[in-house]
Amino acid sequence: MTRTNDDARDARDPGGVPRSDDQETFRALLRAQRVWDTALPAFDPASAPADPLPLFHRWFAEAVAAGQPEPHTMTLATADETGRPDVRTLMLHDADARGWHFASHATSRKGRQLAVRPDAALGFYWAARGRAVRVRGPVRAASAEASGADLRARSTGALAAALVGRQSEVLDSAADLARASEAAWERARREPDAEAASWTAYVLAPAEVEFFQGDERRRHVRLRYRRADTDTSAGTSAADGWVRELLWP
Repeated sequence: MTRTNDDARDARDPGGVPRSDDQETFRALLRAQRVWDTALPAFDPASAPADPLPLFHRWFAEAVAAGQPEPHTMTLATADETGRPDVRTLMLHDADARGWHFASHATSRKGRQLAVRPDAALGFYWAARGRAVRVRGPVRAASAEASGADLRARSTGALAAALVGRQSEVLDSAADLARASEAAWERARREPDAEAASWTAYVLAPAEVEFFQGDERRRHVRLRYRRADTDTSAGTSAADGWVRELLWP
């Protein structure tokens, strides 16, 4: 049977890319996913505190209470020396008056990028509450003493992973990793105070913090805090060094 031009068009998606059964199966699965298949809480930005940190603490506790899996995981976005963006998932270690804390090897890709461009952004997503938090600002590396204390406060497995090191380097084989990991675990059990020279604690000092509350009718609430180092505009309020402003969803 000869294919017509209409048949040829039907075999392609609107962008001109040839269709495939696997691609169509993926798209059907993607479009079938529900968003926030749960009752969402209300958020009145007028009741938000003057500083973003107490609100972050409260939202984090509420995500934990709602059963959000791994609420302490976050995305970290950095840029390399040419300005190309990069992103990965890691764990939050603390959030206090100094900023949002995390750690990694200074020799890792993110460590090298932060050494060249010491600015970053963090993203939290708590689907159990339909909430997200974004944090942007400069990043500084903590002292060797503080970095060591951060590592000692973590689990044996975390210490073992840090002792393996070589993060982001090319791995020749899984067997190489298995040997290095086993040796690191043995040392971590034997020396719980062992040091990993490249392990570095970082603190992101927030310049902007945005809180997003989802709404079933897409009337999402976006409340942004930013440092009050520029003139405020209509619809903003400043207190304790922060400007609070609503954003269109």
